Amino acid sequence: MTSAGRHLLHPRDEIMLTMERIYRYRMTTTSGGNLSLRDENGDIWITPSRVDKGSLRRDDIVCVRHDGTVDGIHQPSSEYPFHKAIYQVRPDIRGIVHAHSVALVAASIVGQVPDTRLFHQSREVCGAVGFAPYALPGSERLGAHIARTFQEGFHCVILENHGVVVGGKTLQNAFQRFETLEFTGKTIIKASMLGQLRYLNEQQLDLARRVTEPLPTYEPSAASSQEKELRRQLCAFLRRGYHNRLLISTEGSFSARLDAESFLITPRQLDRHAVELDDIVLVQRGRCEAGKVASRAAHVHQAIYDRHPQLGGIVNAYTVNATAFSVTGATLDARTIPESFLLLRDVQRMPFGPQFAAPAEVARCVSLEHPILLQENDGVLVCGTNVLDAFDRLEVLEATAEALINSVSLGPVRPMPAAVIEELIAAFLKKT
Repeated sequence: MTSAGRHLLHPRDEIMLTMERIYRYRMTTTSGGNLSLRDENGDIWITPSRVDKGSLRRDDIVCVRHDGTVDGIHQPSSEYPFHKAIYQVRPDIRGIVHAHSVALVAASIVGQVPDTRLFHQSREVCGAVGFAPYALPGSERLGAHIARTFQEGFHCVILENHGVVVGGKTLQNAFQRFETLEFTGKTIIKASMLGQLRYLNEQQLDLARRVTEPLPTYEPSAASSQEKELRRQLCAFLRRGYHNRLLISTEGSFSARLDAESFLITPRQLDRHAVELDDIVLVQRGRCEAGKVASRAAHVHQAIYDRHPQLGGIVNAYTVNATAFSVTGATLDARTIPESFLLLRDVQRMPFGPQFAAPAEVARCVSLEHPILLQENDGVLVCGTNVLDAFDRLEVLEATAEALINSVSLGPVRPMPAAVIEELIAAFLKKT
């Protein structure tokens, strides 16, 4: 389902599909969490009470009419009171997600809120996060606590010893905030195992907020077979990356070189889970195909392709474990196993900022010999000779980062010694 078509979905279907995404990616449990949306009539559509979230059907969704009557084969969620209370105090909110996701539950049981200044995108999508004190689930008192916090202007609220509630202008918008906040929470937990976390200051956030001028447009000629194939590859790997949690709906860009003068890239501000063939944007000689807006990363990708003709695929991604290294001073040493070193080599690091103001500087930091770049507080940039090569490196990067973080509880890491590295280079990397 594309983002453009979501406004035509019936509320039952939108709630069912959103819960399917949340449950599939283990961001709630069979019995935990609930979703709702308020339609144009003021009716509230909500998940039912005591129904398996893993096998939810459209007929299970309950409608509470604006006059209080209930339409459905089940009772509405026991948490309906706080959904109703939020809608009463926030007329701008039309969709609500409540879930018991692991990272945000962890925050709720220690009385903390994730600091979204970890990433500029998290701050932009989620804003600052509120906190509501505990009250009995389903009670009017809990509804009052939550509504009061939302009334202060928060879109995301951690519930003490309970979970999280997120609101948005649509249910899709609420889901994206929830997914982004859960990712932020997971990254904070993983990064805390590596060392002191680094957060963005207002000056850095302002730099990231600056509007990037969209590329000028042009009318491209009919797509060649090569272009069609690259579009297919990008969409296939985007879906795989999302399913494998290497990308989330609000963050990440993927591009592929078409020829010496053009490349294809993901569009700006479109759910990565929903990108279709005709959403992919063709960029040629610094111009974008008419009717589309290329990813903000297009300027950086252009600079990299211009400088490194041997590169054919580039990914910007926020993967939990590798990104944890980007928000700390910890070194991501790829000398763990032969595959990691051969694909990742010496991982480079770049301070926050050049990706917004100096694309050529980013291009100088990467090459086929140095294909991985940790962008401080802005995820990772991965290069390859083609789409598959870039994606493979991204997977290996995340697996390597996770292994390094997991090793913290086992003992000191023993990197492969220099003699082993030299042997690997001689056997696999030296030109014949």
